[in-house]
Amino acid sequence: DIPNFSHSTAPGHKGRLVIGNLGGKVVCCMQGRLHYYEGHSMKDITFPVRVMRSLGIETILLTNSSGGIDPSFHVGDLMMITDHINLLGYNPLIGKNDDSFGPRFNDMTYCYTPEVQEVMKKAAKKVGCDLKQGVYLATTGPSFETPAEIKMFRMVGANAVGMSTVPEAIVACNGGMKVGAISCITNMAAGISDQPLSEEEVFETTSKTGTTFRALIKTIVELL
Repeated sequence: DIPNFSHSTAPGHKGRLVIGNLGGKVVCCMQGRLHYYEGHSMKDITFPVRVMRSLGIETILLTNSSGGIDPSFHVGDLMMITDHINLLGYNPLIGKNDDSFGPRFNDMTYCYTPEVQEVMKKAAKKVGCDLKQGVYLATTGPSFETPAEIKMFRMVGANAVGMSTVPEAIVACNGGMKVGAISCITNMAAGISDQPLSEEEVFETTSKTGTTFRALIKTIVELL
């Protein structure tokens, strides 16, 4: 119903924009996001971030479900994203640049804002969450990765793999927003464990981890 917003078709993504108060702050929350594998363009995927920035949102907290590559991770762990590797084969800033939003060439050194990461660490300690840290690698999906691909990803320094988040992070960084991101390790990636990968495992893990995840996000917002 919102002009120029594409419709989310991913399972479990309700496709609603919720605006209200949380932890003493005014928040704008996407209840479900858009993915490249759904057939959406990068422009459509990142349009909500541009809207949020235009509304005056200063800090964006990105969340996702991902596969664990780091063998020290366990299903249900939460990982703070410290950096990313973009293997989507595309960059959302390709095309005519809007100089009023951000520069043509965007520095990604501190895409994931150090001061937001410090807040996330304090929040994790406050709620008793063992928050992992690592590099997130994005692929297009929707097929899960092969064991050979996961082996390669591990060699190049990835700790977790998923099918989202990176486009939004790039556009938010370009727009001067502070960025924080957390992955829920919903399954171990192909070849890390012998268990076949499935959509059901992702839903089951997010359900179990939900209480901790919600408490962590609420506390982060309070401390920002």
